Amino acid sequence: MSSYKEPIICDYNDKIFFIAHGDGLGRGDVSYKLMKMIFSNSICKWLFARLHPNFAFTIALLFSRRSRLARGNSDSIFLGQDKERLILYAEEFSKNDKVDFFIFGHRHLPMDMKLKGSNRYLNIGDWFSNFSYVLFDGKEVSLKKYVDEIK
Repeated sequence: MSSYKEPIICDYNDKIFFIAHGDGLGRGDVSYKLMKMIFSNSICKWLFARLHPNFAFTIALLFSRRSRLARGNSDSIFLGQDKERLILYAEEFSKNDKVDFFIFGHRHLPMDMKLKGSNRYLNIGDWFSNFSYVLFDGKEVSLKKYVDEIK
């Protein structure tokens, strides 16, 4: 199993896919980008590993809760095509590079929409509350829900 920290662009059956988690992409969200830079720093990771697990877990929960409280319930609310950071990023990126499908997961909100060009933006949502995923059958890309499959 591979894990990618940076976006990947790949070609399947003559369709170009831009696939990324989506966190930290696009303009804005400076505090998140700073926090990500600190948490991914090898010295900071080494220092954090030296903390007692109970203390380290408390710190991690504190940061996680503060992040969610600061965002409010925005993970589950569509902000509008002109305000969604990843949609704006995809539209800007596609001005210079041909991409058929932008697929992200960061927002945890299932979305499938046509962008200004001929490409599409898909957000896979999440598995815990939406049971959603993206499927490419070799010809078409679609946003699916697992609960639809078991009915």
